[in-house]
Formats: sequence, C-alpha cells, structure tokens
Amino acid sequence: MKNIMEYKGYLGSVEFSEEDEMFFGRVLGIRSLISYEGDNAKDLIADFHNSVDEYLKWCEDEGRKPEKAYKGSFNIRISPKLHKQLVICAMSHDMTLNGYIQEILEKAVAL
Repeated sequence: MKNIMEYKGYLGSVEFSEEDEMFFGRVLGIRSLISYEGDNAKDLIADFHNSVDEYLKWCEDEGRKPEKAYKGSFNIRISPKLHKQLVICAMSHDMTLNGYIQEILEKAVAL
C-alpha cells in the first residue's frame, strides 16, 4: 500500500486522523498549499481531484502559471572526493556527469 496519490502530474499525501475519524492530505512538492479531506477513500480521492482542478482553474483565472513539482532538476551536496570519482566514472563510460548520475538513479529506483 502506498500513501501517495497522483492526478494531473500532482502528487498528494494520504493521512488519517484517528481523533477526527477522517482522511486528509496535501499536494506535495509545491509551495502553494493545496489540501483535501474525506470521510472515506472515495471522498478523499474526489476531493484531491477537485482541489487540483480548482487550483488549476484559479491559476488560469489569475493568469498565473501553475507550479509543477519535480521539474527534473535538483542539487545535492557530496564530498569533493566522491564528485571527482563520479566524473572519472562518467568519462570512462563516455558520458556526461548528468547522464551518468541519471543512469545510476534510474537503476536504483528500477524505472
């Protein structure tokens, strides 16, 4: 079981409040706060979809570009020694560092 939903390219969390006896969540990976809730799984999914649709409509009405999560670019900090070793490995495979890292990451998550 996963605690993530996806709709129109947006990922949403799935959480449960025992105290309130309800499911809730928020869209992940963007600055805008888009939240949703439901008494059961079907209601939660419907409100997630509705919340994303409302956000996209609001952006359109306001002439704003909707935020997109996971644009394909991120920064990591590693030791200079590891950085150097990765560059050497990439070059030995006749690849760019970005291409080499992408290949390693794809294998790690088995895409």
